[in-house]
Amino acid sequence: MTHDANPVRVLGISGSLRAASHSTTLLRGLRTPPGAELDLWTGLADVQPFNEDHEAEPGPGVLALREAIAGADALLIATPEYNSSLPGQLKNALDWASRPYGEGVLVGKPVAVAGVSPSDYGAEWSQAELRQVLSAIGAQVVERRLCVPRADNAFDPDGALRDADLRATLAALLDDLAAAARGALTGAGRS
Repeated sequence: MTHDANPVRVLGISGSLRAASHSTTLLRGLRTPPGAELDLWTGLADVQPFNEDHEAEPGPGVLALREAIAGADALLIATPEYNSSLPGQLKNALDWASRPYGEGVLVGKPVAVAGVSPSDYGAEWSQAELRQVLSAIGAQVVERRLCVPRADNAFDPDGALRDADLRATLAALLDDLAAAARGALTGAGRS
C-alpha cells in the first residue's frame, strides 16, 4: 500500500462508559498501520438523549460528536455487549450522528467494528446490530470484523492483545479501514 503525506485520520469510539472498559482498552492499546493515526473520542457520556423535538437544537455533546466524526477520515468503533445487544448510549450517539436524515456525518464514512466481551463470543451479537445500524445510516462498513472474547484476560499490561491471531486480525482490520478511507478520500479529491 502506498501512503501519501496526509495520514488517514481514524476516530476511535468506545461504546462503553465504564472507566475500566475493555473496549476502551482495545482502542488505547492498538497500533495504527503506517500512514494512519488514531484519535480516541471520549465524549460519549456527554451526548444527550435523542429527541426529534430537539433535532434542530442539539446540545454541546452532540455538536462535539458530529465535529469529531466530520473531522475524521474513518471510524473504528469498539463495542461491548449488553443484554445481547449494543449499549444504549452508543446507539443514542449514532442516532444523533445520522441526522439530518440522509445528510448525517456518517453517510459514506468508512467504519470498522470490533467487539470486546468477557463472554466466549466477543460481543458478536452487538457487532451484528451495530453493523446493521451503521449500514442503515449510510456508513461504508468494512467487511472484516474483530471479536475479542474473554476480555478479562485478553490484554497485556500495556493494553495490547495477548493472542497473536487476534493481533493479526486487528492489524488486518486496520489495514482494511485505512484502505477504505484512502479510497473514499481519493474519490472526494484529497490525495
